[in-house]
Amino acid sequence: MAWQIIFWISLLLILQSYIVYPLLLHLLSLNKKNNDVFFSRNDNLPFVSVILSVYNEEHVIIEKLRSIFNTDYPEERFELLVGSDGSTDKTNHILHLYSIEHSSLRFFPFHERKGKGQVINRLRSEAKGEILIFTDAQVMFTPQLIFHLTRHFKNKSIGLVGANIVNKRVDNSGISRQEWSFMSREIRLKHMEGKIWGTMNGAYGACYAVRNELFTPVPEGYSVDDFFITMKVLEKKYKSILDLEAVGYENVPNRLREEFRRRIRISAGNFKNLVYFYKLLWPPFTGLSFSFLSHKVLRWICPFLLILVILANVFLYSFHPFYKVTLYIQAVLLVIPFIDHLLRKIGLHIVILRFITHFYTMNLALFAGFLKFIKGSETDIWQPTKRSE
Repeated sequence: MAWQIIFWISLLLILQSYIVYPLLLHLLSLNKKNNDVFFSRNDNLPFVSVILSVYNEEHVIIEKLRSIFNTDYPEERFELLVGSDGSTDKTNHILHLYSIEHSSLRFFPFHERKGKGQVINRLRSEAKGEILIFTDAQVMFTPQLIFHLTRHFKNKSIGLVGANIVNKRVDNSGISRQEWSFMSREIRLKHMEGKIWGTMNGAYGACYAVRNELFTPVPEGYSVDDFFITMKVLEKKYKSILDLEAVGYENVPNRLREEFRRRIRISAGNFKNLVYFYKLLWPPFTGLSFSFLSHKVLRWICPFLLILVILANVFLYSFHPFYKVTLYIQAVLLVIPFIDHLLRKIGLHIVILRFITHFYTMNLALFAGFLKFIKGSETDIWQPTKRSE
């Protein structure tokens, strides 16, 4: 009886995070709006500080800078602060030249690596804007992005606005299609959370805006700064939303090994955030606690739930024919990543197999990240992930 309870509770919690919760969000978000109070183009728009932390981004930094300065937001109403975290390529040289051409670009070279969190803390201390826009070098701004993010802050209850990151290129040879699907799903979930409760759980760190007065400095060693900043805004009872019209373009990762490494780092940071923000799970049944539990916490503990389902299923194998079938199904699913790996070596790419591989690999990364968190070896020093070309 105990193993049946463990099996079904674990399975239902997995289904809650991946299936039930998204369907519920879809139903609850029908006919709801993010916000009804906007700045118009004719208003006195708030001054914006765009904050960019970079490390060895010589291949994309020129395109990134051009995309920012080509936006239709009045140039006299924004500044760009760029911190180079110990870059060793041509990034610093390019930024120095651009800072000469554009007086609104303020360049801060760091000769020793500090980590992204500490770089953005320093840049924020120098920022003059009422609104801060944090962004990564890999995300290219569309002309309307700054305005679409900023316009929501006329509503005094809104503290943070996330951008809609659109992926430009996908193919079947690596994991870019699976990453595109995952990120698109995450964007939809966050958008619906914002519409229903104003509780978008964790802005996508590549591009989001926050009120300067609500920014909380990122503690040293925190590797998931975007989630920390978002949850601090929600903790202060302000809304966090996502604007689908605030579009930025980014190529998705295509190499499983590099993305696996990145997810381990993020996972370690997620568990640190869980320890920091667990109090937001109480009181239960509020929009914030329910969305935090269903969208994030259950996702983070999914590897442990998968282990419990398999373990319980082994003990229940002789209990009923149903459990024999479920154990066989799980065995097949666990073998698929190895089959997919062998097929990939001979040039065969089967999309459904790649999705299953991606699911189990990312859960393995979550588990490895938990072990890294337990060891206390997580860091906010990062390496840029190579993207699909």
